[in-house]
Amino acid sequence: MNELLQRLRKGYGKKLVGIHAWNGWIVVLLALSGLVLLGGFWRGVLGEGRVWLKWFHFVVGIASILPIAYYLALAGKHWKQLRGKPWQKFNVYVVLAFLFGWFVSGVLLWQFKAVGPRVSNAALIVHDVLTWIGLPYIIYHSIARAKWLKDPSRLSVRVPKDVADVHPAAPQPVYTRRAFIRGAIGVGLAVTVGPSFLKWLGQSFGSAGGGSSIDQLIENNANRLLPEPQPLPASSPPMGGGAQGQFRVYTVTPIPSFNNDNWSFRIDGLVDKQMEWNWETFVKLKRSVQVSDFHCVTGWSVYKNTWEGIPVKEMLAMAGVKGGAKSAIFYSGDGVYTSGITLEQLAKDDALIAVMHDGKPIPSDLGGPVRLIMPKMYAYKSVKWLNRIELIEGEHIGYWEQRGYANEAWV
Repeated sequence: MNELLQRLRKGYGKKLVGIHAWNGWIVVLLALSGLVLLGGFWRGVLGEGRVWLKWFHFVVGIASILPIAYYLALAGKHWKQLRGKPWQKFNVYVVLAFLFGWFVSGVLLWQFKAVGPRVSNAALIVHDVLTWIGLPYIIYHSIARAKWLKDPSRLSVRVPKDVADVHPAAPQPVYTRRAFIRGAIGVGLAVTVGPSFLKWLGQSFGSAGGGSSIDQLIENNANRLLPEPQPLPASSPPMGGGAQGQFRVYTVTPIPSFNNDNWSFRIDGLVDKQMEWNWETFVKLKRSVQVSDFHCVTGWSVYKNTWEGIPVKEMLAMAGVKGGAKSAIFYSGDGVYTSGITLEQLAKDDALIAVMHDGKPIPSDLGGPVRLIMPKMYAYKSVKWLNRIELIEGEHIGYWEQRGYANEAWV
């Protein structure tokens, strides 16, 4: 009877160890794939592979519910073992809360179009906070557990003494110290790419891993263009009351900088009259003001932005649109990024070539001095560092559209 009980306990111990191992691997895979998805360097290297990696991240995140469900099926037995051990009970609660929070917020980000920008924006914040707190907690738990496992008499699963006396060749512990060391190496990798290191790495590769306030972006503005545009009365103070939220700076190239000598703007292609401006003449063009929300396809939003600039349809009217023109290519001053939008879509009143945000010049990190704003489309259509519009007959497949993003980018 005793031998049968020991075997049952041993089988139960194996199940717990298995759940622990699966959870560990899932966290490592999510941390690694999450870092690559955020890093600006990898955006350029992976190309369309980034879209596949995004889906891999979603699939692994959804699969993370399976070990949780399996553990809950065994929780009754485990809870009996934790009687009189409040700290261990607390640890179980915390780990389950992190895993469940990651799962729910991840599902909302996966279904961002269905739930809408406000929900997905809140889900992204929760996801980030859980990551910043959760991974360090898991690292701490691993270190504490390493000390606990150093004592051979306290291995989580042991061969019973009466069995060892009778059977000297009895099986070794299910979870040996060597196995734990191998697992700790995996956790160490997670530390290297964890959230405490994430922002630094993102900035090193040309993309901030966290949110940036407008004041920070303006302070770091690398553009030197004079004269500065003067805000209209509706922009100062901003008609929208000031942007709500934080921009996350994503870029596929190093952020360019411009001055009066290297900046120009032109409209060409299927137009009646090709037009080109230098900064001094461009900044004198008549501008209008609009308030709109800004939505990124990765799930975050900034609300109530006051943009000031020239409506696209007015700029096209200045150049004159030939009858065969159906769409426009918008070129970025980084020399790499493009996006195509139909003239029908550009006829909307809120399609804007912006030169000011909340009454101030648009900083370089935010796509200044001039960027396209398409408020009802996801932001990969709102081309940064805009310096050229070309009208064409057919359809243009832009940078991210070539890499798997939808050409129809309506929010």
